[in-house]
Amino acid sequence: MKLSERFDRRYQQTPVAAPTAPAPPPAEPVTPADGTPTIAPIERRAVPRDGTSPMAPVIDTSPRAVEAPAVLSPGLAAAKAEIHAELLRRHAAAIDISNRAGIRRLLMQLTEDHFRAKPPAALVTAADRERLVEILFDEVIGLGPLEAPLRDPEITEIMVNRPEQIFVERRGRIELTNLAFEDEASLRRVIDRIVSTIGRRVDESEPMCDARLKDGSRVNVVIPPVAIYGPCLTIRKFGREVLTPERIVTTGGSSEAILEYLDAAVKTRLNIIVSGGTGSGKTTLLNVLSGFIPATERIVTCEDAAELRLRQVHVISLESKPANVEGRGQITIRDLVRNALRMRPDRIIVGEVRGGEALDMLQAMNTGHDGSMSTVHANNPRDAINRLETLVLLAGTELPSRAIRGQIASAINVIVQTERLRGGARKIVSVAEVFGLRDGDIGLNELFAFRQIAVTPDGRAVGYHTATGTLSTFQDHFKANGMELGPSMFEPNNQPPGEQLY
Repeated sequence: MKLSERFDRRYQQTPVAAPTAPAPPPAEPVTPADGTPTIAPIERRAVPRDGTSPMAPVIDTSPRAVEAPAVLSPGLAAAKAEIHAELLRRHAAAIDISNRAGIRRLLMQLTEDHFRAKPPAALVTAADRERLVEILFDEVIGLGPLEAPLRDPEITEIMVNRPEQIFVERRGRIELTNLAFEDEASLRRVIDRIVSTIGRRVDESEPMCDARLKDGSRVNVVIPPVAIYGPCLTIRKFGREVLTPERIVTTGGSSEAILEYLDAAVKTRLNIIVSGGTGSGKTTLLNVLSGFIPATERIVTCEDAAELRLRQVHVISLESKPANVEGRGQITIRDLVRNALRMRPDRIIVGEVRGGEALDMLQAMNTGHDGSMSTVHANNPRDAINRLETLVLLAGTELPSRAIRGQIASAINVIVQTERLRGGARKIVSVAEVFGLRDGDIGLNELFAFRQIAVTPDGRAVGYHTATGTLSTFQDHFKANGMELGPSMFEPNNQPPGEQLY
């Protein structure tokens, strides 16, 4: 059976555990009298990664541009503040953010009333009034100027450095937008709205916070006194499109052989670590790998901020909790992993190990919870092993290095390395098996790798995935579990440059 057929059947038979709310429809473009759709140009500056001064401004008129106005004129800004204050004074108790249509009608009425009471010289155009209503609507029920980039499917990251400076990442490139908050107070209101929805707080005593949006997007907040120049907000968007194995292959993130091997590794209950740098696609790949888990198994996930979206039915999602204002009630990832062991899981998935929970995870993998998975920050599979060893020491144990390495060697079976290459493409760059201790060091057997051979004029890395020619040490294990992999899968790809490159 072809890989694509197996994946199609797998995804069709696995129901969605918790459907998310549909994305709001994109704004309709303004159409002039001649019928040609146009979009107001947005000025953006590309930011080089070498730290040099920004390039000259460019005009982007693509339909995916951030369709939002720049800072309001003083007159409109004053009107917005007055209308917002009137809304809070007269209707604060009756505002129901779930009634989006009702709030929009109320804002339209308040806006009309506001300008009707002004002298004729203060009247504004109908287009300005509509724009004002949209901005107020986003502020009342959404995240203000961040709503436009949140709706843009090509934007993957939103970075607010300060109220008047907002960057986005689009197709792997960072761009400075003309979006802005009115002032620091409006940015702080949006921050408080985000963190309060999941029962967290951020203030001078706790100036850093991790949170999430309703769609699963990851949020990090830093405020003064830690952030010197004002509040900083970073949003890693959660893709609305379900990423399938086939999609990863067609976009060049992996080869069919790699995903077929990982499919067999997950189904035959090998323990897997996904390693990579920040923004390299670790959590995204973990979501894809979790799709290979049979729907009949009980899965418990442990995360700092819930990002995993498993499609199986029998899933328990646990999330850590910070301490309250009195310094009590903190629940760490380590607490969650320990509790997960008492919940009769078939598999445990830890969103990311970054502390002493590494020891509890290894012990779980060594005590009957085969097929578990996690991610770790590291630059290559060897660094991932070293980092796990360091994290185990953070658990406060007195274990010698050889004992820790023995735990790692017996618990971890496969390390998948992800990387964000030049141009922003995220790919699997290495798949290695762990096969025990050798002269005190953990042995690694690399099966697949990505070979970069060039960089295009626009800065994109070009290369191809290939097997290394080394057979899997788990061939007998796969065969015993009905997932025999032919030796041809592990033959190197010696195709000349220009064929199947991405």
